[in-house]
Amino acid sequence: MRIKGKRVIIRPLILEDVYSMRNWGYHSNPLLADYNFPIMDNEDIKKWYEVKTKSFFNKYYGILNKDNRLIGYIGIKGIKFIRGQSTLGIVLDPNYINKGYGTEVLKNFLNYYFTRMKMKIMYLEVTKFNTRAYQLYKNMGFKLISYYLDEFFNQDLDLNNNYYLQGKSGFVIKDGKIYNYIYKMELDKNTFLKKF
Repeated sequence: MRIKGKRVIIRPLILEDVYSMRNWGYHSNPLLADYNFPIMDNEDIKKWYEVKTKSFFNKYYGILNKDNRLIGYIGIKGIKFIRGQSTLGIVLDPNYINKGYGTEVLKNFLNYYFTRMKMKIMYLEVTKFNTRAYQLYKNMGFKLISYYLDEFFNQDLDLNNNYYLQGKSGFVIKDGKIYNYIYKMELDKNTFLKKF
């Protein structure tokens, strides 16, 4: 499998890709720190790769730019082949966000997913405060179907931080704990193909 776009190539994730993720940038926004690639030694990287790729019901792909540099990865998890559905995840090197790569990757990958893989529905989850990603998914045709509260990964978050203050409506503080809203979204084949 190899998907070629104008500026990107999407192909199965390989172990060498994960080693190169150690050279990625870091999000300055503390709300997105959980998306930063963690510091791992070679053994940890091998384990990370095995966990991601060992299941028949999960598939992960590397995203390369025209210079053959790995700029992200995309995954589909919990694949239900008979129902034709799975859950999407995408992570880009912070050095390559806000440059249109997310749009190009999703258009190309979703087209492959719905036409070549013959799948029917794609789900995803996104935090309410991640307005950039949420808008991208809406532009792809995803619809909000439900939401829930989840415990935020950083309980020591500075509540006076500007990023937090801008995204405050996406959070709830209860009994001294920080929670954030997670949006669940859905895209069906017909909606995507009509749109694109």
